[in-house]
Amino acid sequence: MSTAPTPPAFSGSRLGWGDLPRDLRTRIQRLAGAEVVSESTATNGFSPGFASTLELGDGTCVFVKAVAPDLNPLSPTLARAEVHVNRLLPPEASAPELLFADDDGTWVALGFAVVDGAAPTVPWEDAELTLALEAVARLTRVPAPSGLRDLREMTGDLFTGWGRLAQDRVDLDAVLEALPEHAAWLPAALPRLRRWEEDGVGATAGDRLVHADLRGDNMLVGTGTGGRRVWLVDWPHASAGSPVFDVVGMLPSVAMSGGGAAADVFARHPGAEGMDPRDVRDVLAGIAGYLVRSAVQAPPRGIPNLRAFQLAQGRAALDWLRVLDA
Repeated sequence: MSTAPTPPAFSGSRLGWGDLPRDLRTRIQRLAGAEVVSESTATNGFSPGFASTLELGDGTCVFVKAVAPDLNPLSPTLARAEVHVNRLLPPEASAPELLFADDDGTWVALGFAVVDGAAPTVPWEDAELTLALEAVARLTRVPAPSGLRDLREMTGDLFTGWGRLAQDRVDLDAVLEALPEHAAWLPAALPRLRRWEEDGVGATAGDRLVHADLRGDNMLVGTGTGGRRVWLVDWPHASAGSPVFDVVGMLPSVAMSGGGAAADVFARHPGAEGMDPRDVRDVLAGIAGYLVRSAVQAPPRGIPNLRAFQLAQGRAALDWLRVLDA
């Protein structure tokens, strides 16, 4: 099976502090408790808008994200979901603390405690990948707090890629052209891929805390109490469900970022122990279908390279899926 070059880790459009509306800057400084004296813009992630660590006049720092619908129409909805989720997260989630939020109906801003960490090295270093897998394994044991949606609400919409491709020859041809190494296998496999993705929705039922968007760019590796550790960030999709979604869903991005074939990483994943192989296959089929179909759609506003990122993950997901289908 082949792998693709890693696309850029960040493909959105970042704003600077001076690009934000004056009244928003005033509110952020009031909530932070001091004036901003400098900024350091984040270079990872996919949300268009503002994302910077702000140094304050009192010597402290805060990480602030701010989005508006003219940058991307879905970003404010996701930001509001992130505020809701972060107010519910237990300490075991390993998420930076939400310090404040501001929403004027157009701009949504979130302020987080700054943690001593940085995005994982690309390609993945084995020591950092081990820390990340251990963090995911710990998350599989965390009960979902009350107030989160059922993960099946998301996967019911998400796990429809193969069904849609079966009904749209133009998109299917685009996928076959984009993934020539899978072009001979995919058409004959399509009926069972549709069946597996449908079964995958039920396989995501559960009562654990699920991040539902785990990738390297949603992690920070650094130092905390007790030594090296990983923080999990960007929680707008968090749900109550089965840990199989996080364990399986992260590995295509690991593979496309040089961390090893997804099937091999899964075999040593401390969070994978005891998972039903059929659930793994069915959830993987749902994720793969979403990724490859999304990859041949027009790019969303403000995120021009997202489709290349999804295609690279989709390729890695299909590499793994074909191992399971052998």
